[in-house]
Amino acid sequence: MAVTAAPPSAPDITSVTIEDEMKRSYLDYAMSVIVARALPDIRDGLKPVHRRILYSMQVNGNLWNRGYRKSARIVGDVIGKYHPHGELAIYDAMVRMAQDFAMRLPLIDGQGNFGSMDGDAPAAYRYTEARLARVADGLLDDLDKDTVDFQPNYDETEREPKVLPAGFPNLLVNGAQGIAVGMATNIPPHNLGEVIDACCAYLDNGAITIEELMEFVPAPDFPTGGIIIGRSGTHAAYRTGRGAVVLRAKSHVEEVRSGREALVFTEMPYQVNKAKLQERIAECVRDKLVEGIAELRDESDRDGVRLVVELKRDADPDIVLNQLFRYTALQTSFGVNMLAINGGRPEQLTLRDIIAAFITFREEVITRRTTYLLNKARERAHTLVGLLVAVASIDEIIALIRAAPDPAAARAGLIGRRWPAGDIAPLVALVEADGRGLADDRTYQLSDEQARAILDLRLQRLTGLERDKISDELKELVAEIGSHLEILRSRARLIEVLRGELLAIKEQFANPRRTAIEDVEFEADIEALIQREDMVVTVSHVGYIKRVPLSTYRAQRRGGRGRAGMAIREEDFLSQVFVASTLDPVLFFTSSGRAYKLKVYRLPLGTPQARGRPMVNLLPNLTEGETISTVMPLPEDEESWSALTVMFATANGYVRRNALSDFGDVRANGKIAMKFEGEDADDRLIAVATCSDADDVLLATRNGKAIRFPVDDVRVFAGRSSVGVRGIRLLGDDQVISMSILRHEEITPDVRNGYLSMARDRRRQMGEQSEAAEAQTPEQPLEPDEGEGENGNGAGEAALSEEQFLDLAAREEFVRVVTEKGFGVRCSAYDYRITGRGGQGVNNMELSRRQDAIVAVFPVGHNDQIMLVTDAGMVIRIPVNDIRIARRGSAGVVVFRVDEDERVVSVARLPEVAEENGDGSNGDCSNGHGPDGHGPDSLGPDSLGEPGTPPGEAAPDGSGEGETR
Repeated sequence: MAVTAAPPSAPDITSVTIEDEMKRSYLDYAMSVIVARALPDIRDGLKPVHRRILYSMQVNGNLWNRGYRKSARIVGDVIGKYHPHGELAIYDAMVRMAQDFAMRLPLIDGQGNFGSMDGDAPAAYRYTEARLARVADGLLDDLDKDTVDFQPNYDETEREPKVLPAGFPNLLVNGAQGIAVGMATNIPPHNLGEVIDACCAYLDNGAITIEELMEFVPAPDFPTGGIIIGRSGTHAAYRTGRGAVVLRAKSHVEEVRSGREALVFTEMPYQVNKAKLQERIAECVRDKLVEGIAELRDESDRDGVRLVVELKRDADPDIVLNQLFRYTALQTSFGVNMLAINGGRPEQLTLRDIIAAFITFREEVITRRTTYLLNKARERAHTLVGLLVAVASIDEIIALIRAAPDPAAARAGLIGRRWPAGDIAPLVALVEADGRGLADDRTYQLSDEQARAILDLRLQRLTGLERDKISDELKELVAEIGSHLEILRSRARLIEVLRGELLAIKEQFANPRRTAIEDVEFEADIEALIQREDMVVTVSHVGYIKRVPLSTYRAQRRGGRGRAGMAIREEDFLSQVFVASTLDPVLFFTSSGRAYKLKVYRLPLGTPQARGRPMVNLLPNLTEGETISTVMPLPEDEESWSALTVMFATANGYVRRNALSDFGDVRANGKIAMKFEGEDADDRLIAVATCSDADDVLLATRNGKAIRFPVDDVRVFAGRSSVGVRGIRLLGDDQVISMSILRHEEITPDVRNGYLSMARDRRRQMGEQSEAAEAQTPEQPLEPDEGEGENGNGAGEAALSEEQFLDLAAREEFVRVVTEKGFGVRCSAYDYRITGRGGQGVNNMELSRRQDAIVAVFPVGHNDQIMLVTDAGMVIRIPVNDIRIARRGSAGVVVFRVDEDERVVSVARLPEVAEENGDGSNGDCSNGHGPDGHGPDSLGPDSLGEPGTPPGEAAPDGSGEGETR
């Protein structure tokens, strides 16, 4: 009969979704890294690799009182038995435990090159040698007394401890660093004596608070010394497990040669690479972030750190020191993140949590050690009791042994009968845990262990002296057993033992604190040493920025040729100039709507010819093509900000108002001020200014339109995402080029027109008495379409009294308009009628005759000066009162004589600037041309503050012909 083979069974395959498998595998990996690799244990403060290195060195007898052994052998033993990872990882861990600049108490005593503070790598492990440091005994002691649990190694051929007994809080003393999956730890080192004092305080009062513990542990104690500035960061770290400790280098001033001083740094902040620090100081000197340094040299040797910064003769050591703290790692922040494995789980820990966990662990270690020693003492005492019983009945014992045919029979005979206990009966009750072997009739039955000891007894132990030694040893064991029982029965006695061991370690290994603590906070230190000075902040089109002292520029009359203001490339040109004090906070608004905040003194200092530094080095996250549209100084006193709002204007004619307090807290990486997305993606931010409800907004366009409306026509927005509401309706390709904030004036059209006519007539009367009167050209009339209407001027002229005229003159503001071809006009702000927002505006200046475009419109005062910049890098600074007052819509006068292919790209107002040249002359001309123009005529005290009407007005066709030469 044929036999049919059974079909093969289907393979055992289980379908698993890749999502579930990836999730499970990743979680397993993550937990393995967290628990078994990257994070330290709260009990001994060690990661597995450090623990295995120390244990392997102890097992192999590589102790502090023996000779050094090759690091290669140590690393090989650890790899082969306990830690199956790369030798470099193990060697790096071993090296760190030997570095006295990395560990507060080095656990390994290294011989050879184990690296340096300059970032030098250690020598290869075949060249270096090591052994355990003496303090490591404090972690490894009692490891053989069943104090901790052991586990199999990776191939189950050896056993290794899960944790070391740790006689001191190593997690706090030496700190820890590690990066796991989704978490990291960064625990600073502390002073051993202070930590042990805190542990003793916890033993005295289990309910002690963190604040009370901080009286014993005031701050970390770094092995490299230094100075901790302030306590707020430390307190936050101790209370919450997270904080930032500000650390400075320790320094003093020495006189190195006649008239010269030097800053000498003798202690560095923790983990600062001294070689890279010197490179950074050199960069700061080269980039002029730090000034006053003449020479830098490193005089460090085996006796300690000594970094010498020699100063120039006129340098202030305090200012240079604070600048170094600001821009280099001589002041750094240590971010504390006290995360460790507690009970098999990662946990964020406070100072009290770490101390409490250590004390609990030590109580367990001492309890287990005492139990182990008690059992060992009882085992020995049990043997001695048997020997004493045998000695007391030695004749019978000898007879029994002689009669026995073999040792087994002799042992059975000894165990099989009861022997008189005699005088040792009281000791038996104490030695034997349950009183075993002792009967009521004071007889004692030997155990197998005791019988074996009797059979192994040498005859010399039967002498009287030996019998006394056995008795004395038993009494000592009885006392020892009593001490062990006392520790196990009384927690107070256990705490006493724990305290004594901690104090013994403190006495042997503790040393004075290395890191000093200064209670003063540092935020205002630098600003207190910065000299107050007006600075011209210059920003180029492609994003270069600098600050130049205002006194560097000399005033010139209009029509001059200017001086070189910045060394630029052909594709670059200056886009903005602003004046602010060194201590003013400045908001930087970019064309894409981001806001940044810096103090002026933090901007790079340069000469007028210097190009500056790229703003990407100062303002992070700037995108390609993003430029700075506004640099806005703010008052130093932030309490005054609450009364102000911020008005935004975009190129497409939109405006938005926000509270200034919305931009009080601007982080280093910037803040979104306005979002341009969707249909507004092609828009950009052109101006930002502070304002109040008592102000008006004046928007001016490139093609010569302007509109004025009250600030309160725009509500205060709560958000920062929209572009706001329409401010002016633009025609064709026109764009808004400027926004000005004017004081709001409630004045009727007829009164306004009456005042403007009277002011014009009086200026003409004053001009007729001057030599320049004949050179004047008539003011341009208003356009016919500006009659009655939405934005018109069509109204009669009211007759004003002298008192009304003077009152209006006292409140009058003036607006300066400048075009790309260097023409300008100064007109009264009354000429811009207040209307509602959203209109087309009025004519601002006559442009059509010379195909010009307006580049800037802003309010000015009689004593102000203005700075004009061209795309060729030419700069001129002239007084405002060099330009006559004219009606809105006129053609203007030549302000800056530019070449045919040159244009004005930026204009800035310099308020209330004193005359620098003394005689009022032009000053130097950068291209060799001489001065061109005359000084102002004095009009006397009745000229309403107007210094005169200088000659040099433009011809009606805008060609520049007809100018007074």
